[in-house]
Amino acid sequence: MKNNKKINHKALFVTFLTSPLPAFALDWQGSMPYILSSILLFSFGALLLAHLSILKMRRYQSRLEQSEERLRLSLWGSGDELWDWNISAGTLYRSSSWQQAVELKPETNQFPPNREQIHPKDIERVTEQLYQHLAGETPHFEAAYRLRASDGGWIWVLDRGKVVSTDADGAATRMTGTLKNIQLLKHTEERLELFARCLENISDAVVICDTNFTVIEVNNSFSTITGKSREQVIKKPFDLALYPNRFLQDIGLKLQSQGSWQGEIQDQRLNGEIYQAELNFDVVKDEHNTITQYVAVFSDISERKRKEAELSRLANSDTLTGLPNRALFSAELSRLVEREVRHALLVFDLDNFKKINDSLGHQLGDTLLVKLAERLTERSRQKNRLYRLGGDEFAILLEDTNDIHTITSLAKELIKQINLPFFINQHELAVTSSIGIVLYPEDGADPEALLRNADTAMYHAKHEGANRYLFFNDSMNKLAVKRLQLENLIRHGLKEDYFTVFYQPKMDILSGQLVGMEALVRFITPKRGLISPASFIPVSEETGQIVEIGEVVLRKACLDVKRWIDQGLFHGRVAVNLSVKQFMLPYLCEQIDDVLQQTELPSYHLELEITEGTVMQSPKMAIDTMKKLRARGIHLAMDDFGTGYSSLAYLKQFPLNTLKIDKAFIDDMNTARGRNMVDTIVTIAHNLSLTVVAEGVEYAEQLQQLKQLRCEIIQGYYYSKPLSAADFTQFLKDQKQQKPKLSAVPAVL
Repeated sequence: MKNNKKINHKALFVTFLTSPLPAFALDWQGSMPYILSSILLFSFGALLLAHLSILKMRRYQSRLEQSEERLRLSLWGSGDELWDWNISAGTLYRSSSWQQAVELKPETNQFPPNREQIHPKDIERVTEQLYQHLAGETPHFEAAYRLRASDGGWIWVLDRGKVVSTDADGAATRMTGTLKNIQLLKHTEERLELFARCLENISDAVVICDTNFTVIEVNNSFSTITGKSREQVIKKPFDLALYPNRFLQDIGLKLQSQGSWQGEIQDQRLNGEIYQAELNFDVVKDEHNTITQYVAVFSDISERKRKEAELSRLANSDTLTGLPNRALFSAELSRLVEREVRHALLVFDLDNFKKINDSLGHQLGDTLLVKLAERLTERSRQKNRLYRLGGDEFAILLEDTNDIHTITSLAKELIKQINLPFFINQHELAVTSSIGIVLYPEDGADPEALLRNADTAMYHAKHEGANRYLFFNDSMNKLAVKRLQLENLIRHGLKEDYFTVFYQPKMDILSGQLVGMEALVRFITPKRGLISPASFIPVSEETGQIVEIGEVVLRKACLDVKRWIDQGLFHGRVAVNLSVKQFMLPYLCEQIDDVLQQTELPSYHLELEITEGTVMQSPKMAIDTMKKLRARGIHLAMDDFGTGYSSLAYLKQFPLNTLKIDKAFIDDMNTARGRNMVDTIVTIAHNLSLTVVAEGVEYAEQLQQLKQLRCEIIQGYYYSKPLSAADFTQFLKDQKQQKPKLSAVPAVL
């Protein structure tokens, strides 16, 4: 093709040369070759320049494409989105790395252009910041807000942009920027803010130190507890003013080896006040498991320590007299025995103290005990060794001596001081005391044996006429051994379930119908048979085993009654006795709730019998407990009424249902005085809207008299002795078939 082009040019040139020339052209013939050469050179140069321009344009285009590719990859790698807002045209272009590039054409009345995608709570703030930038008030637009994601949820974004074009009036016509996904960053920020708020608001002081214990940061509670401001401690060594430098060094060694340290310390506030703190140190490690900081957390426990000290004092002090109590006595006695220190133990109480309480009241009795403690501590050399064991019982420990003369001299002085009259509330009281004495190690090798033998000697002193002292001897030990055997037998009986329940019927005096029964505990052993309640109940009350026995009786009685109710044999109440120790249990009501729930017996079918002596030990507490029991639907009866010392003032406050007349009054009804006593008790009960139960009714004459006195219910051998559960089941069956015995007795008008 190149050769053909050359032939054509030559032909044209030959034609041009052979053609007739005008006259003016004849002059140029000589210069024609030069002109043609110049034209050819110029054309070649133009072609060369065009070619070079094309190459340059291609290189520029290549660089532009590479730049765009780098920008695209950079945006894709950073996760940012590029946007271009043509304000004049009302269009928004977004090239997203999160999704396909989109071009939005919002309505002209929307502002910002992506308003529908912004969280409603963020629109006002974003709009305000955008207006400020468009008005030229800010160099660029920047806002963090929530944007609707493709899944319909919300993500946090950072939107940054700037006006890049304006019109002749300076109004913005175009704006470009980027949109960055900061969801993870926002969550991290919120988490850090939460930690910071927690750190600032917790009540414990927090100190962050480097590994040299130089303070890096503290929280507000640090300043509250120590009185030192943040500025006073930052970049300074963590200081424990009351401890040597070696103390923190030791903590550092433990932190390096174990990672934590804790303990209680004392420190000094800025105002000089000493406080106690519970200090905990822990280490902070980096990603390479290298310890970088220590974090100390401590709290002011001064008030807690004061309370603990007060509780310790109260725990070791008798609340009434202020003397060291039984707990401290036991600890001191154990210490002497463990160290094998020879010593003497004197245990004493007041003779017939109960009569004082009965006749003059508990308040006066308590005052007497207080004055006795004051007298003995003021006049006795044994001030620091005098203890109150409980009630009117006291003890003295004589350390480092077994000298009989010293011991007897002290015992005589004690009796002399106690015998001096007490003047209380216009009463002159003359009291006596009985003292039991034991020696260590002669009379016992352990604290329990020593105290038990001292009690034994004291009881023998009482039996020999009181107001005297006695040393422990072998004959007393034999009696103590018998008592110990019975105590062990009771313990074994509880373990092997030797305690059972017998039931004595309660009969309506007019209809002769069964209305209830009293549950009575019986202790039946395989070898010794029936153990008398008069033997085991006092021992169990002294040892506290009566609490467990009482729970056994309550549970078994509820189970039996629930079975009889289910069988349609019984619909009344079972009366269960509560001992003093049971009634004083702080968890008594909860224990009864558990038994009723486990046996599924409705509380209406349970009656609890409480003696006068029990409720009068602490009347206010007793009233509170009784009200709780009554609120559960449980009936309450006062047992053995008339033998105690309850006043009418208290009696009318007790939330009782029933009053039980003691058998002693029933037995005495053959006399006018005895009959009048029962009449008075019945009248009092009726005036208080209480039901009356007469105990120990054995004869028809007693029955007739009780009818005349309007007593409602009787209980006793006249109708039935206490029966085992099996026998009582048969009794209930017979009761449904036979005519009641009481109905055959004519009423006396």
